[in-house]
Amino acid sequence: MVFKKKLYQYHPQRAVQNVDTYRTKTKVQIQPADAASLERGVRQLLADKVSGDMVGLWLLVPEHLRLGTWDLLVRWSGQPTPRVEPRLALQLVHEAALCVTGVRQSRCLSQKGFELLHGLPFVATDPAIHDLLEAHTVAEAEALQKALGWLRRARGHFRAELLAIDPHRLRSYSQRLMCRYRGDETARPFKAAPTFFCLDVDTHQPVCFTHGSSALSVTQATPPLLALAADILNPHPQQPRPLVMADSEHYTTALLDHLCQNTPFDFLVPMPETRSLLQALQQIPADQFQRQWAGLATTQRPYTLKNSQAGPFCQLIQRCGEKPQDYRYKAFLATRSHRQVEDLTLHFPKRWHVEEFFNAHQALGWKRAGTRNLNIRYGQMSMALIAQAVLHQLRQRLAEPYSSWDASHLARAVLHGLDGDIRVEQDTIVVTFYNAPHADQLRPHYQHLPQKLEQEQIDPRIPWLYHYKLDFRFK
Repeated sequence: MVFKKKLYQYHPQRAVQNVDTYRTKTKVQIQPADAASLERGVRQLLADKVSGDMVGLWLLVPEHLRLGTWDLLVRWSGQPTPRVEPRLALQLVHEAALCVTGVRQSRCLSQKGFELLHGLPFVATDPAIHDLLEAHTVAEAEALQKALGWLRRARGHFRAELLAIDPHRLRSYSQRLMCRYRGDETARPFKAAPTFFCLDVDTHQPVCFTHGSSALSVTQATPPLLALAADILNPHPQQPRPLVMADSEHYTTALLDHLCQNTPFDFLVPMPETRSLLQALQQIPADQFQRQWAGLATTQRPYTLKNSQAGPFCQLIQRCGEKPQDYRYKAFLATRSHRQVEDLTLHFPKRWHVEEFFNAHQALGWKRAGTRNLNIRYGQMSMALIAQAVLHQLRQRLAEPYSSWDASHLARAVLHGLDGDIRVEQDTIVVTFYNAPHADQLRPHYQHLPQKLEQEQIDPRIPWLYHYKLDFRFK
């Protein structure tokens, strides 16, 4: 009987489960996964040499070294470098970068050098990954996000001047009883797995996220999200407060009171266009509006929310149109008013970058709702956040056309689309690309890589690959 491709599962007693799938039954074998066996297996793979179409993934290794990914994973896993746990976490990061789901079930990653990239002689199975993620809490995943955010802030990934918050609701097919979400009055309610993101809209980079059950409301989810963002960005009290922009879903008295009293941010929230609000805006005398340019006039006035314990807030009002019969009004609630024109016309439209971020990067792991176990979901999506950070650095280095590609396109064309081989020469792993597109663009960044990393004062030795260095060739 012919076996299909082999997968392996790490066992807590330092063993690995090898699953050979038949048409009708499954055969299980136990193989060692202690530190010595892992190193022996990796060195044997390097000695045998590997050929495949996933060598593009190795372009992420120098970005891991620059970002400090391995230290993050070691700290999160609570295990030292020789152990298998941080290596399985690195596998999760690279699965997210490939934008694939169900990869371990479909047996599509083995024997292509994918496992070697993590310092493993095997590809872990679903139970192994499940056990790894289940062993770590939501608090540990949030601590990982903080540490990642601090590294990204140090590398200039955030400007921390304009932030956008927005819920991203994934359709869930769980059989559990849960609250249903209705996006609008015409849509049919559905089970959802809400994830709440905070995005730096100037750099289009995610700062952090929180996740919860479908019963979690925006009012409940936003305070911990902004607390996490404040810990990462650490705004200086003597500098201008960052402006947080939201949509009308965040317009609740309890939430706005909390934002005003307990966060180091200013905020700008559109007020729902109710009939009573529009009537009140139409009654404002025309001479109270200041004309900014043709078709736009603005004004502001104090505003107190009903049952509010904070404030008064500032109501910013814009009037569009030249003739009275054409006037259109829009009102916003804000905690600052000295930059009203800039906030309304330049800053708030940038809030839509959060939707562009979802469209471009949700395939990394924020598009499909899997298990409702929050420990597992937090851990999995935090690994996707690391993958997004590393891919951002890769895009910056490669520029056009790579920098404008979405996550799926980049994974398909580069990470899973370059053919080559992997071999070891003395103390260096050499990755050779054959007929790579845009090779002239890649060569200056990756050929003679150890010397380039040393010039950046980065140790070129790869800790999870037994301190081998890495270099690239283009043929």
